[in-house]
Amino acid sequence: MLGREALRHTGRKRGRRSPLAALPRACSPARSSWESPTASPLPPAGPRSALAAPLTAVLDSQYGMYVWPCAVVLAQYLWVHRRSLPGKRVLEVGAGVSLPGVVAAKCGAEVILSDSEELPQCLHNCRRSCLMNHLPHVPVIGLTWGRVSPELLSLAPVDIILGSDVFFDPKDFEDILTTIYFLLEKNPHAQFWTTYQVRSADWSIEALLCKWKLKNVRIPLHSFSADKEHLASSSLPGRHTIEMMIISLARSDGT
Repeated sequence: MLGREALRHTGRKRGRRSPLAALPRACSPARSSWESPTASPLPPAGPRSALAAPLTAVLDSQYGMYVWPCAVVLAQYLWVHRRSLPGKRVLEVGAGVSLPGVVAAKCGAEVILSDSEELPQCLHNCRRSCLMNHLPHVPVIGLTWGRVSPELLSLAPVDIILGSDVFFDPKDFEDILTTIYFLLEKNPHAQFWTTYQVRSADWSIEALLCKWKLKNVRIPLHSFSADKEHLASSSLPGRHTIEMMIISLARSDGT
């Protein structure tokens, strides 16, 4: 299991090879859109009661060039909590095509997008998504998980860190949490909002959370209307098993 409560409800194991590895490269326009239903218990965030986010996904074996199911689920969570986003300082890590970050920016957050400095194509895709959504002011920076770089050290304070399907490969789990711990230490009241796809019941970050003095809270998908195969005019997340959790610093007593 990834966290204390997650991933034990499936026994299916899935390989780590990208499902796109055998596909030719191509540009595939994607569009996700959200609306406030008439009977919504949430009032609209200011005048914005609908949102569309056009993106270009590149069918490539590099994971960050494709809109993954987890991105739509995390974007749904942001949309449901859009009233709390204006003025919030948000950093998306491993952003790729940047759907969650784009939604946060369109809802009024001050967003920084990041992906590995070793993947210039992914950084280009981040910038491209911003331009397609009329967000040329959103900064895009190179941050490599597990590496203390000048860009990481000079980051402005953040309130929310976003990560969509960053727990994809177990060999990266500690590097990811090292970076998250560093950011949370600098910003003790910040939270890491992350969605992940269940690929193996044997994968766990529980020991790493304890090692880095972090705690996690599982967020049920039904609590933000994400427990369905189609979200935001998209066929994603489909029948994939997606989970969400919020990670933050643990107190000295471990809570």
